[in-house]
Amino acid sequence: MSSAYLLVSHGSRDPRPEIALQQLTELIDKKQQGYASGKKLVGLAYLETRPEPLHVQIKEFADSAVVAGCDSLKIMPLFLLPGVHVMQEIPEEIALAQQTIEEDISLELLPYLGSNPGVTQLLSQQMANISTEVWILIAHGSRRSGFQQPVETIAANIGAIAAYWSVPPSLETQVEQMVAAGKEKIAILPYFLFAGGITDAIAQQTETLKLKSPAVTFQLAQPLGASAELADMIWDLMNE
Repeated sequence: MSSAYLLVSHGSRDPRPEIALQQLTELIDKKQQGYASGKKLVGLAYLETRPEPLHVQIKEFADSAVVAGCDSLKIMPLFLLPGVHVMQEIPEEIALAQQTIEEDISLELLPYLGSNPGVTQLLSQQMANISTEVWILIAHGSRRSGFQQPVETIAANIGAIAAYWSVPPSLETQVEQMVAAGKEKIAILPYFLFAGGITDAIAQQTETLKLKSPAVTFQLAQPLGASAELADMIWDLMNE
């Protein structure tokens, strides 16, 4: 018997993350042995933006996995940071799904994507192609207690300072401090999987910052994206 794999995303009404997720899933699916025979053992499910709740999506994919000869379904949250989705909602939905699955298949919740050190390595690879004096890592942010600690740790590991889109310290605040410190080259690294509405807003704010500080050179890196390197890392994580 073998395993099937389900990637769980938040979901977005912006079509770009959906397209990127499909591309990433296809890259991962090609790595499993059943791909050549037409077996689709890597799937996608969503917390939001779908009419069916997550536990129903999990059950439907588990049923198809049993038909394909699998006795295990490994579920990976495609989230870069812990929060209520990762720590509470997804485990609850998996528990509901397990109660409704009659077939003999086990559900295994894997650690969320951002908990793996490989993500830091991917960020470092993006940074290697840009020459700058200082890096600012910008994440979404949350008011939940302790939420900033993982971001601060990642920023420290890659030699960056942290900023947040929805909570202080903001990108503008961190840039102002760097400009006041005499920095003339500032690079911004969005801590997001794919391009979307927030990364668009970050790009727009970067253009505004350029106007406010014309003597400073700003560079904006891209989100991680549906790369072969990310697909390789996810596949390795799902098969540890």
